[in-house]
Amino acid sequence: MEYIIKNGIVYDPLNGVNGEKMDICVKDGKIVESVSNDAKVIDASGCVVMPGGIDSHSHVAGAKVNVGRIFRPEDSKKEIYAKKGLRTGTGFSIPSTYKTGYQYSEMGYTFVVEAAMPPLIARHTHEEFMETPQIDKAAMPLFGNNWMVLEYLKEGDIKACAAFVAWLLKTVKGFAIKIVNPGGTEAWGWGKNVHSLDDPVPYFDITPREIVTGLAKVNEMLGLPHSIHVHPNNLGHPGNWETTLETMKCVEGIKAKPRVGERETSYYNTHTQFHSYGGTSWKDFESKAVEIAEYVNKSKHVVIDVGQVTLDETTTMTADGPMEYDLHMTNGLKWANCDVELETGSGVVPFIYSPKGPVYAVQWAIGLELFLYTNTDKVLLTTDHPNAGPFTRYPRVIAWLMSKKYRDEWLYNKVHKWAQQRSHVADSDKEYDLYEIAKVTRANQAKVLGLSETKGHLGVGAEADISIYAIDPEEKDGKKIEKAFRYAKYVLKRGEVVVKDGNIVKQVFGDTIYVDVQVGEDLMNEVLKDVEEKFRRYYSINLENYPVSEEYANSWRVIKIDATDIN
Repeated sequence: MEYIIKNGIVYDPLNGVNGEKMDICVKDGKIVESVSNDAKVIDASGCVVMPGGIDSHSHVAGAKVNVGRIFRPEDSKKEIYAKKGLRTGTGFSIPSTYKTGYQYSEMGYTFVVEAAMPPLIARHTHEEFMETPQIDKAAMPLFGNNWMVLEYLKEGDIKACAAFVAWLLKTVKGFAIKIVNPGGTEAWGWGKNVHSLDDPVPYFDITPREIVTGLAKVNEMLGLPHSIHVHPNNLGHPGNWETTLETMKCVEGIKAKPRVGERETSYYNTHTQFHSYGGTSWKDFESKAVEIAEYVNKSKHVVIDVGQVTLDETTTMTADGPMEYDLHMTNGLKWANCDVELETGSGVVPFIYSPKGPVYAVQWAIGLELFLYTNTDKVLLTTDHPNAGPFTRYPRVIAWLMSKKYRDEWLYNKVHKWAQQRSHVADSDKEYDLYEIAKVTRANQAKVLGLSETKGHLGVGAEADISIYAIDPEEKDGKKIEKAFRYAKYVLKRGEVVVKDGNIVKQVFGDTIYVDVQVGEDLMNEVLKDVEEKFRRYYSINLENYPVSEEYANSWRVIKIDATDIN
């Protein structure tokens, strides 16, 4: 199929295209220089054209997501998705699989990363991926509390740890190294937590600092497309901004060495809003977002996503088990908890971010401060879906960023006055333009994930994942901005029109992307002996039943990496 998108106003930061009126040609799922006279024409006059959106941190599939769905029938009653020719779906903060794919696609998103996959339950995640249409997917296995990782790092055996990481990524079809509350989730298995980078983890006698730096070294030794993806200790606690800065600083000397992709960063701090808290208690709670932004701006090795609070009722879920228990003790709402054998743990708690709540208002302001004070090359739009709010609020976040008037309507009329008093959001007159929106929703993600060769841009050779929005580049009406980005005029997924006038017109299934790293055979054989021993002694399943097999995807896309030089 051939298309030519004519007369659109194009925003493509990876190629330096900033609001130029130009045509985009599509053939056989790729962007090409030209097409034949028989190509179908899509008239984008008066519309904005961008690459397909990329969500680098979301929770859309897997065991804890499904626990949330079962756990909260009241959430599913809020939104029924029923459109002719499509699968029905339910759920506001934790939509069902088909509804998840449809709603991302309606917004012009074409690739989503599931940010926390327990390796033991990876099959569950991939099964749900198979039932999530319209988007490409990838999943990040959890490594920061894995017994094998903790033992190798305690012993100082970085090469063995790297071989284990390579084995696990291939075995469970994972994409990157995810670290959640390093050491803290393992401590939770002993009824404890860690509260600083230098607190020892029970039994293992290793510190969070050693876990983060060790896995950062492993990541660059393997040359993975993405850096370590870190949820630091002390999430959600007043005063945690110091832990966040210390965690960022502890890997300053570790240089990015990707064997695939073009990332320049060795550290990705996720949902940074939850890690930018000042004060000593909720009584003197205040924002430290500007201090975080200042460090990020001057540090080449760091990039952040925000985790913007959207002031909705939602469902929190994370592999930070002790934090979820603390949350449950704070709000008294129902709580689910799970320990995943030698690997990780998680919790699920409903949550209501009331705009009139003083703490929630400051959390909302902190997220916006991170956007407004951080260099737009180093910040990414997320809500840590569904933790700070559902992904369907991305258009509202975009409207807050593009329109100070709309932002101020919320700041002065809808949220508690603490947002003005305990943050610097009111001091910023910055308004994002569409070029910057394209950065924080597409280009930055493609680069930091190591996928910028084919994703996140509109240059020749890129995948034809394209979003077209009916919006004037000078628009400042927040409600109009929000509507335009919630329902795209057109969306193309790999060269096929899948959305027209905000409606799904074709159901497609994307790829599942994973990394296959080859290390030296002798090194891998030694590590496999350790793996087999762990399964024999501790695991509840046999090693033969652990790997994710080929039938667990509609289609795989494998990123092969040769790291045999670390033998």
